[in-house]
Amino acid sequence: MRLFTKGHRVSQSDYGPGTVTSSDERYTIIEFDGHGRRVFVTDMVKLDQTDVPAPEKAKKEKRKKAAVATKEVAAKPAATKTTKTAVTKAAAAK
Repeated sequence: MRLFTKGHRVSQSDYGPGTVTSSDERYTIIEFDGHGRRVFVTDMVKLDQTDVPAPEKAKKEKRKKAAVATKEVAAKPAATKTTKTAVTKAAAAK
């Protein structure tokens, strides 16, 4: 049983190259380049060390901040909606 440490580049026969994210006596977790994250039983997985570089990860764009409401919008009263049931109850009360 060979334990790989976090950050090692490895290759597995079914999934190809990937990066070890965690490894202990029980489980080995690998982030594969083309298949995502996979968890293996450490005693059962067959891994080979590889020199294939990790692909570049796309940078996430930051979200734009919400625009601040102006005083004009805040000064207008909100329109109220009358529902059909409210109108019916008011007519029945008369």
